[in-house]
Amino acid sequence: QVQLVESGGALVQPGGSLRLSCAASTTIFSFNTMGWFRQAPGKQRELVASITLRGITNIADSVKGRFTISRDSTKNSIFLQMNSLKPEDTAVYYCNSASGRYKWGQGTQVTVSS
Repeated sequence: QVQLVESGGALVQPGGSLRLSCAASTTIFSFNTMGWFRQAPGKQRELVASITLRGITNIADSVKGRFTISRDSTKNSIFLQMNSLKPEDTAVYYCNSASGRYKWGQGTQVTVSS
């Protein structure tokens, strides 16, 4: 079964950190560059980070230097380490292949607010 399950979102103060996790089915994880996306209220979903099967990463300019993406092949999982969070990082975060090819999961809410 093709599946994506995100977790780790929370309410955090500006400047804080969070680590998001995404568990993917083998069908997705083993054959795709994976990505983290986010969608803020009233805005389109955007790709913020991606990682290839070989571990090469690409980070969007808006989060470069603050967000890091990684993958664990033993767990069919990818992670997003988010540091120095800002209110504008508030969004629902999703994982998928970097092309957004598969059915979207429920996402995980990240709220950055004091």
